[in-house]
Amino acid sequence: MKKTVYISISAIVAILIILYLVFIGNNRQTYSFKFNEVTQGDLTVYVTATGTINAVTSVDVGTQVSGIISKLYADFNSIVKKGQLIAQIDSTFLVQSVKDAEANLEKAKAQYTDSKRNLERTKTLLERGLDSQLNYDAALTKYESNEASLKSAQAALDRAKINLAYASIYAPIDGVVINRAVNIGQTVAASFSSPTLFTIANDLKKMQVQTTVDETDIGKISIGQEAAFTVDAYPDDNFKGMVSQIRLAPQSIQNVVNYIVIVDVNNNRLKLMPGMTANVKILIATASNVMKVSNMALRFQPPNDIIDTTNSGSIRIDSSGRGINAGDFANVQIGEQNMQNGRQFSQVNNARFRALGDSIQAAHEMKLSREELLSEIQKIVGKRIDRGKLIVEQNKPQTKTQKKSYNYGITSNFPEYQKNAYVPSHQSGKGRVWILNSNGLLESVFVRTGLNDGRNTEITTAKLKPGDSVVLGVTSNGDSGNEQVKSPLSGSSQPRRGGGFR
Repeated sequence: MKKTVYISISAIVAILIILYLVFIGNNRQTYSFKFNEVTQGDLTVYVTATGTINAVTSVDVGTQVSGIISKLYADFNSIVKKGQLIAQIDSTFLVQSVKDAEANLEKAKAQYTDSKRNLERTKTLLERGLDSQLNYDAALTKYESNEASLKSAQAALDRAKINLAYASIYAPIDGVVINRAVNIGQTVAASFSSPTLFTIANDLKKMQVQTTVDETDIGKISIGQEAAFTVDAYPDDNFKGMVSQIRLAPQSIQNVVNYIVIVDVNNNRLKLMPGMTANVKILIATASNVMKVSNMALRFQPPNDIIDTTNSGSIRIDSSGRGINAGDFANVQIGEQNMQNGRQFSQVNNARFRALGDSIQAAHEMKLSREELLSEIQKIVGKRIDRGKLIVEQNKPQTKTQKKSYNYGITSNFPEYQKNAYVPSHQSGKGRVWILNSNGLLESVFVRTGLNDGRNTEITTAKLKPGDSVVLGVTSNGDSGNEQVKSPLSGSSQPRRGGGFR
């Protein structure tokens, strides 16, 4: 009887174990990770924009007199020199106006001469007592009036001759005719505004791209930065230019504020033509031979059950930066600096900085963020701690003596306003990446971030080196299937903002 009971109990226990393994053991959640290596190389940051290619100087040639176009001496694409005759307006009425003015001048001269003789005669008689003062005053008034009429007639003649000269249209600058707006026989009226006859571009070997840059990117633009662009006409050619002007006048396009940036271009090959659309990339900054990781690694946030909480490096902090030991933070900063300079601080110095950080936090009731703590340490030690120094190659700004093509023909007597130059190192920030440790759990590594080219971000840390693997995402075999968990690769995830502690 007892033997039967033991057998039954053993059978029940075996069945329970089997059921546990089948229904519960198989439902244990397992994870698989997606990795990416830390690499070392160069980073290049651009600002992209679109613009229109224009001649540096274009002049609309008009007319100051009305009339019929009788002759045209220039056409589209004509190469003209300053002072050359390019059009003629019918001068029939203008010639008659000159003749009429000449006749009025002769009449005014005759009246002036007659009044002068009369004044002299009246003056002689007055001196002899044979005429009255009243007659002398009348003769003097008539003389002065005729003298003024003579000057007016002379001015009218000069004006008629000038109008006649205006009937001949001359090129105001050297250049190429890029537009002709009139034909022979067409009547032009200059009563209210000067009509445009031709448009002449000064020098098509020197062009400029007029781009519109969004207000979110305008702070990164500086005078002297290099630019590259392509045009649809030559998709395989890359053209080079340089930022020469940042205009302050804002333009609102669909409620988006834009600013005009001028890029000077050398067009010696004469491929570029006015009006072409240019796709421009302005070089903002470059970093050489730096460590970099994928932006997804900085945005990744793993589930809590696979985070190694036994390691002090995985302490979770809030967006204000609180929750990390002040001395540890100082050590991280100093350690990064030592790694870059090729030397290490002694443990005595590390202990001093740890004690200094702890005392500062205690004085501020543990409410200082990391940045605030670092600032206080910098004030006390009296020197600036380098926060992930960027190796930046910037173009030299344009000197004051360098001639700018966009101000051709303008003699400026005033200094030029220029916005502050963009300094890429000001974008140094903080971030966090995750690595898989020997326990199979994720451990966080805090890093300094630098340049970001849209795909990769420069990082500085003593805990990583090129070739190390960081986690980009994680998948699990949960009830909902094999899906991403809190990863930037999943639409349902909530990735952290890249580059900063959250």
